[in-house]
Amino acid sequence: MSDAKVSTESKTALLLTGGGARTAYQVGVLKAIASAYPRSSPLPFKILCGTSAGALNVAGLGCYASCFHLGVKKIESVWRNFHTQQVYYADYWHLLLHQARNLYSAFQADYANKKPVSLLDNRPLKQLLQRILDLPRIDRNIMRGHLSSLAVTASCYNNGDSITFFQSDRATDWRRAKRCGQRTLLGIHHLMASAAIPLIFPSVRIHQQYFGDGSVNQLAPLSAPIHLGADKILIIGVDDPRPTESADRQLHHPDLATIAGHLLDTVFTDTLNSDIERMQRINKTVELLQQHQIATELKPVQSLLLNPSQNFNQLASEYFLCLPMAIRTLLRACGIRQHSDSSMVSYLLFEQKYTRRLIELGYQDGVQQLDQILPFLAAPGTLAAAKT
Repeated sequence: MSDAKVSTESKTALLLTGGGARTAYQVGVLKAIASAYPRSSPLPFKILCGTSAGALNVAGLGCYASCFHLGVKKIESVWRNFHTQQVYYADYWHLLLHQARNLYSAFQADYANKKPVSLLDNRPLKQLLQRILDLPRIDRNIMRGHLSSLAVTASCYNNGDSITFFQSDRATDWRRAKRCGQRTLLGIHHLMASAAIPLIFPSVRIHQQYFGDGSVNQLAPLSAPIHLGADKILIIGVDDPRPTESADRQLHHPDLATIAGHLLDTVFTDTLNSDIERMQRINKTVELLQQHQIATELKPVQSLLLNPSQNFNQLASEYFLCLPMAIRTLLRACGIRQHSDSSMVSYLLFEQKYTRRLIELGYQDGVQQLDQILPFLAAPGTLAAAKT
């Protein structure tokens, strides 16, 4: 693609998008892929890139890059046993206390050291990540050759840039319009920043800047794996299938809950599809240049996009009552009920019945598409493909 140089070493990247609780689906797809590999095989991906909750999944895989099966098993065990209280406080006392802090912060002077304002308090997620992730293993796996690069992306509230924090064996910092890559030792604070959904979770301070969810302002989601040297990118998204014509008709004005869900859908999915289209156009340009024997530093980058076969909003409505009572009360106050049009519930439903359903769905979709996935991963020169 545009700013990648030709490399003699072929590298396949795994890109996991954001989507809150929806990203349990990614674990199911990875489980299906792992089932086709020997037990002791390392990751088939030399480059791991993730955004938002996808960043948490790639961090787990990176810690066990020497054994694909073990890495998938580790992150699956977390998602299969998830409860809302492991991600954010979900009882009445903490919710009221957090809203009181938000109110107090609104009356503080601008020069005061204010607490971040958000709908929910996700400190339990930080505690969970500190307990289950051994991030120094990532550096050891890179030094041993099991992994080339691991990157997570966050959005900077100071300047609006999309910043990719990465560890790598060779890659160096880069800077493009509204995006850049910074080489660093990844920590829990980078993961928390990448997963800080705007308004819902608090922003995270890193050095003298404040960060939120990496899907915000991410104009080029494919930029990170390409800068890190990828020749092929397997993308596991969480975009719902397009609705039928009858379901697409809106009978009345959307309420605030529906609009909020629509904004989340836009943040997590829209830029990826446009970036893939741009990459495909550049691939055609490179092919024409090569046919006319015109020298170029550009290289074609192949992609395979996997998206779910079922609608997450419909699945989430089936498990709405699994949410803690306090969260259901908060959502109802925002106009969100069990069968509302809003997709917000599908992002916040960190309950094991729902996440297990998504894992099973991802596994089924992955198995059905193994005839596409395995040749793409194994054979250099496979034609680009995408499933939307």
